[in-house]
Amino acid sequence: MLIKKLTFLFFICTLISSLFITSKAAVILQYHHVSDSTPKSTSISPKQFEVHLQYLADEQFNVIPLPQLVNALKNKKSLPDKTVAITFDDAYSNILSQAKPILDKFKFPYTIFINPQLINSSPKPYLSWDQITTLSDLPNQQVTIANHGLTHDSLARQTKNKSKKEWFTQQTNNLLLAESIIEEHTGKSFKFFAYPYGEYTPELQHWLNENDFVAFTQQSGAVGLSKDLTAIPRFPASQPYDQLASLKDKLYSMPLDLSMLIKDTSNHQSPITTYSSIKDVTFNVKVEDFNRNLLTCYISGIGKQEVEWISADKFTLTFSKPLPVGRVRSNCTAPSIEKSGRFYWFSQPWFVLNADGSWYPL
Repeated sequence: MLIKKLTFLFFICTLISSLFITSKAAVILQYHHVSDSTPKSTSISPKQFEVHLQYLADEQFNVIPLPQLVNALKNKKSLPDKTVAITFDDAYSNILSQAKPILDKFKFPYTIFINPQLINSSPKPYLSWDQITTLSDLPNQQVTIANHGLTHDSLARQTKNKSKKEWFTQQTNNLLLAESIIEEHTGKSFKFFAYPYGEYTPELQHWLNENDFVAFTQQSGAVGLSKDLTAIPRFPASQPYDQLASLKDKLYSMPLDLSMLIKDTSNHQSPITTYSSIKDVTFNVKVEDFNRNLLTCYISGIGKQEVEWISADKFTLTFSKPLPVGRVRSNCTAPSIEKSGRFYWFSQPWFVLNADGSWYPL
């Protein structure tokens, strides 16, 4: 009888642990164009976009409005397993002409991050204010209109004709202006911000946090309750990442909770560095549900990196080559022990400047 009771308790504990692992995570997909005639690097064809949404429907993913997801993160509330939010950057007109009919077919909500000063520009690749307002007025948070900056300028690149303080004040004022313009046209202010080009600084993150903004990046990874709300990851789902085979792993991914420690303390926790200034990084691990020997890390431009475990909860990556100049991502994944076929996923972006400290071209 005792053995049966212990077996039952073990089963219950395992079940609770399993639910805990998957019920507090979500995936956010990032798109730009839905078109056959726009730049491939920021596009997905309407046909392939429908393949994505059909898979979400067939596999019974819980596709929810982004405000609902953010509210759960803010309040540390559990999310149903297989929760997904759909986002678009830049408010291209093909979102209305090509994407919306497909989204309507599946009744999926979505978010559009816009640059208010570019709306009604000429030539006109963007949605108009009338179109944006109409979308925003749809019921049940079907469409969320959010902030992508006043224009599409990077908020990490200081201009040379202003002091750092003057430049930062101007950029944050522009961000607030963009939010007020969105609220003026839609009657709503969610204070969601998607970084243009995915570039950000610790100073900007601090300001966003102090001003109650939630910010979204462009590096991959699932979203967990412990995630920094000024660096919420999204999986790019346009070309060349639009194939369903790779998207499936991302949709079923779970957050790998890591904190990065850089030995060069001048760059501690900052994603901005200069060429060849960082030789290695060390991560603290807060997840136990994976085999340490199966953790793999890849860095764009230099490939798979050797993982050296320092302790049970800490490992180091010593780069095989200098991080290349440009936007660089490190993706670390590990298969779950309890959830067969599912992976933990973490992505760290770096913005690697030239050796002289100058920025790479956009």
